[in-house]
Amino acid sequence: MDLFYAKVRKDENLGRIFEGRIGTDEASWSAHKQKIASFWGGIFLGEQDYHGAPLKAHLDLEPFPREFFEIWLGLFKESCEAVFCQEPAEQLLDRAQDIAQRFQKILYEFPHS
Repeated sequence: MDLFYAKVRKDENLGRIFEGRIGTDEASWSAHKQKIASFWGGIFLGEQDYHGAPLKAHLDLEPFPREFFEIWLGLFKESCEAVFCQEPAEQLLDRAQDIAQRFQKILYEFPHS
């Protein structure tokens, strides 16, 4: 989480979106990283610690270009490959790509308010 979100915060496109939503202080980022770690733990380890609505969080954002998902996935891939062996990195990336595709379909192809 630390490596990935350090990259996100430095990215000229994603950084402002994430900091606009999460904030700039380390306590807020620490809480966000813990929440997202729980999300991934639920997907891969069956942990029941995550209580959130990730799609709603994206729907509540100001509209942003679809291409930002590709930037996010690129940073996620770099981070996974730096931290994990090939097989777990590929599993994480495959799942992240599936989620990103679903979110994009809902955000950009179906009207919402």
